[in-house]
Amino acid sequence: MMSLSSKDLIVEVEDLKKYFPVRGGIFQKVVDYVKAIDGVSLGIKRNETFGLVGETGCGKTTLGRTILKLIEPTAGKIYFDGMDITSLNRKEMQKMRQSMQIVYQDPYSSLHPRKTVKEIVGEPLKIHFSLKDEEVKAQVLEALYSVGMSQEHMYRYPHEFSGGQRQRVAIARALILRPKFLVLDEPTSALDVSVQAKVLKLLRDLQKGFELTYLFISHNVSVVEYVSDRVAVMYLGKIVETASREDIFRNPLHPYTLSLFSAIPIPDPRVRKEKILLKGEVPSPLNPPKGCRFTTRCPLVQPLCKEVEPKLSKAKEDHHVACHYRERAQ
Repeated sequence: MMSLSSKDLIVEVEDLKKYFPVRGGIFQKVVDYVKAIDGVSLGIKRNETFGLVGETGCGKTTLGRTILKLIEPTAGKIYFDGMDITSLNRKEMQKMRQSMQIVYQDPYSSLHPRKTVKEIVGEPLKIHFSLKDEEVKAQVLEALYSVGMSQEHMYRYPHEFSGGQRQRVAIARALILRPKFLVLDEPTSALDVSVQAKVLKLLRDLQKGFELTYLFISHNVSVVEYVSDRVAVMYLGKIVETASREDIFRNPLHPYTLSLFSAIPIPDPRVRKEKILLKGEVPSPLNPPKGCRFTTRCPLVQPLCKEVEPKLSKAKEDHHVACHYRERAQ
């Protein structure tokens, strides 16, 4: 992990955990816990796009929302811009919301169906500031212009827009407070491929114009490769590998990463690519395997893997991996 004193970091997470209680019996007592995030540590540099990739259900979205404290962490530390925000109360966190925002996966469900675009995009301003209606209108219009929309869209409702336009409205709402950090939770997965490309280009342009830092969450490896500066691979509540985009896609080290990336299509019909097909099912986060969590599906599993959990350790400069096999192979 990078030092907290590093001026390059805007977000740092230390041993973050989020357990959801499972209740049962007549009195609905807690009988167990779903370990959605189980000891995650990572650092996100200023003005970079940090990609987080993994299968559905691995804990990516929970991690993003916990970093923003939309979900309270069970344990661990969250630092934002050098400040420990882990123990901040609701009122104190409200001030921090100006600097950290989220864009959700489904723009239709994240936008109020009975409010106009002006009301939706301007709502954060009314929560955080005491502004006159004309001031709100001027800032909403500026935010809409920044995402490629215009004044004619201000008084329409979400159902009157396409999926791509609705996501632009959601992005405008997130940007109106001029945040430093955005969590993008599968922001293009609900859109057509042609629309995805336009939204991704918009996000890149906005990042440069507003000096934004992104946590880009996706199960689409190709999209993560396109947008990210650095990438972390998540499996069953754990980070198993992290490196720069170039390094991790050119030289993946963890067996899970190898399998995940082998499914990326090559845009050349003459080139054949062998896919690594994993056997077995993803274990339940309610009862994860002892030792390495990938043992039930790993083609390289050894006895040590089933007993001792591998730590995320340095394989080479800026490349970390949690795998006993790779440690012994070096």
